[in-house]
Amino acid sequence: MNCWLLLPFMFGIPLLWPYIIATENSKTEEVRHPAGSHLRIRRGWMWNQFFVPEEMNKTRHHIGQLRSDLDNGNNSFQYKLLGVGAGNIFAIDERTGDIYAVEKLDREERSLYTLRAQVIDTTTGRAVEPESEFVIRVSDINDNEPKFLDEPYEAIVPEMSPEGTLVTQVTASDADDPSSGNNARLVYSLLQGQPYFSIEPTTGKIRISSKMDRELQDEYWVIIQAKDMIGLPGALSGTTSVLIKLSDVNDNKPIFKDSLYRLTVSESAPVGTSIGKIMAYDRDIGENAEMDYSIEDDSGTFDVITNNETQEGIIILKKKVNFEDQNHYRIRAKVKNPQVDEQLREYHTEASTTVIKIQVEDVDEPPVFLLPYYIFEIFEECPHGSSVGTVSATDPDQRKSPIGYSITRSEVFSVDDNGTIFTTNPLDRETSAWYNLSVIATEKYNIAQISSVPVYVQLLNINDHAPEFSEYYETYVCENAVAGQGLFF
Repeated sequence: MNCWLLLPFMFGIPLLWPYIIATENSKTEEVRHPAGSHLRIRRGWMWNQFFVPEEMNKTRHHIGQLRSDLDNGNNSFQYKLLGVGAGNIFAIDERTGDIYAVEKLDREERSLYTLRAQVIDTTTGRAVEPESEFVIRVSDINDNEPKFLDEPYEAIVPEMSPEGTLVTQVTASDADDPSSGNNARLVYSLLQGQPYFSIEPTTGKIRISSKMDRELQDEYWVIIQAKDMIGLPGALSGTTSVLIKLSDVNDNKPIFKDSLYRLTVSESAPVGTSIGKIMAYDRDIGENAEMDYSIEDDSGTFDVITNNETQEGIIILKKKVNFEDQNHYRIRAKVKNPQVDEQLREYHTEASTTVIKIQVEDVDEPPVFLLPYYIFEIFEECPHGSSVGTVSATDPDQRKSPIGYSITRSEVFSVDDNGTIFTTNPLDRETSAWYNLSVIATEKYNIAQISSVPVYVQLLNINDHAPEFSEYYETYVCENAVAGQGLFF
C-alpha cells in the first residue's frame, strides 16, 4: 500500500516524500533545504503495486488505500486519482484514499494501468505534495479455454506405417497469463482415435500406435483435447478434430477374379485377332494397381497384351488355328504388378494364375484338292469317252460333305462325280498339243463352297499320217528315154 512519509521538521518546515513499504529498491539521497542546509533521507523510487483480480463480479471492489502521513483525520485532505482509467474504471474515496475497481476487468484486454495520485489541502487548495505514479496490475484467473490455431486439421500418412511414425502436430494457445501458475500450461489427450493413434501430452504430436490397412479403412477422425492447468481439477479445455487419411502402398498383389476362363476363336480368324479378355483385381489404387499379364502356351498360338487404361489382359491370336488339326487349347495366364518396392516384396512372392480354355470353332471351308495342279497325258485319236485322269478334292470340315466336279468352257473333256476326266470329242495332236482345263469341286451340302484346280492335258502323237510332199511336182520325160534315164521337173 502506498503512503506518504512524514519527515522530521527542519527549520519549521515539514518535508513529505512518497515511498514504498517493504520495497528493496530504495536508496539514500541528499535533499537540499530551501534555507540552504542539507539533509540525507531515505527515499523510495516506486509506489507499491496494487493487484486486482480480473473478472470480479462486484460493482465496487476494494483494491487498496492511498494515505498521507500528514493526514491527521480532520478531513482537510482530498485524494485525487488521475490517468487512464481514473473515474470510469477506478474510483477513489477522496476523503479516505481508498481505491476501488468499479468495472469488471479483463487481463487479456489490458493487464496494467499506470495512474497518478495527488493530495490536496482543502483549506488552501494547494497540493500537499507532488503527484506520484503507481501501478495497478490485473491479476490473471483461469478464464480462457485453450483454442487450436490452425483448424481444420488434415494429415496424410502411408498405410502400414510402423508404430511411432509421426502423423502431424496440433497446437493450442491459451490467452491466460503463462507466468501465472498453471493457467496457460497445456496438456493434450486423445478423446477419439485409439488404438491406432497416440498423442504426446506436452507437444501435441500425433503418432501411429498400431498399423493400419487402407484397404480396410482409408481415413480416420481423431479428436484431440487440450486442457490448461496441466489437467488439474478446474482446468478448462478445448477440442479439435483431425482427419487422417491413409495413402496407398503396394501391399496387395493382383488376383484373378475367375480361376477359369472359356474363350472361343474361329478357325478363319486372322493373326492378331482379339479373342477375349481376362481381368485381375488389385485392392491397391493408382500405379500400385497396374497390371502385367503373361501366358504359358507351349504351342505359341496365343499371346496376351495389357490394356493400360482398363488394366485388362487381352488374349490375341498369334498363329492361325485349324479346327481339323486341333479344336481346343488349354493355356495358363499369370498377373503381377510391374513396380514393387523391395521392402514390399513379401506381399508379392507368388503370382496369381488362371486357366484359359479356348475352343476353336469350325468354319464351313471349301473343298481342298489333293494337288495344287494336275498334268495328264493321252494319245491322240483316242475314242470318245476315253479316261484322261482323275482329280480328287475333299471337304476339310468334320462333316465331310460329298464333292461334285465340273469343267468350265471345254467341249472336248468332261468330268464325272468321282473326279475322272473323259474325252467327249476326238483329239488331234496336230491340231492342239496341250489343253489347259479348270476343274471345279463343289460341296453337295453347301453348293456355295467351291474351289478349282488347274489341269494340263498333253496329247501324245500316234502314226496316223502318211508322208506328204510339201508341193505338187510335174515331171517330164522324153519319148525316146531309155531305162534309168532321169526325169525332169
